[in-house]
Amino acid sequence: MKDLGTKELMTKHLILKVPTMKEQKKLYDILMIPEVNKYYLSINKKYKNNLLSWENQKQFYENKITTALSKDRYEWSVFLKETGECIGQINAHNRNDLSNDIKDVGWYIEPKYQGNGYASEAARAMLNYMFYEVGISGIITSAAILNVASWRIMEKLGFVREKDTKFNEYTFVDESVESYVYKINSEQYTKYNN
Repeated sequence: MKDLGTKELMTKHLILKVPTMKEQKKLYDILMIPEVNKYYLSINKKYKNNLLSWENQKQFYENKITTALSKDRYEWSVFLKETGECIGQINAHNRNDLSNDIKDVGWYIEPKYQGNGYASEAARAMLNYMFYEVGISGIITSAAILNVASWRIMEKLGFVREKDTKFNEYTFVDESVESYVYKINSEQYTKYNN
């Protein structure tokens, strides 16, 4: 695996860009839409009230931008090519329970743009980069069973659903949420997507 960091990626309809502060307020606004954050945010519940104000979160986003160009960070702001509008975010990130060459992934798209295939398009571009250029060996991730759109994207891209489920804690959901666990390795991804 090579630590190459985030680089701009282009697809048919989208530009995946290195995050800048310019679009962070828009991404925050999208993330605060209940149907977006419900099965995305997994920040400790004790910080939930801090999330509800841009003024409380602005420093967090500024700190995030200062590390956006680090060679071990893989996070993109997703823009529509046609209009230049920021419509979401996608990332491949480390987890404490996984080796550095195995990532977790996450994405969200503004609801008014969902259903157009943009999440799949962005995910494919990000996965191509992570597997073919960065050289990760695999991805282990999960999606709430009730979040059908998210796990359908994983299956569309060749991820394999594990037999056992797990329970995730989401910031804005009171109870634990049963989730499917998905895995894909480099060989599976290459075979499925060629």
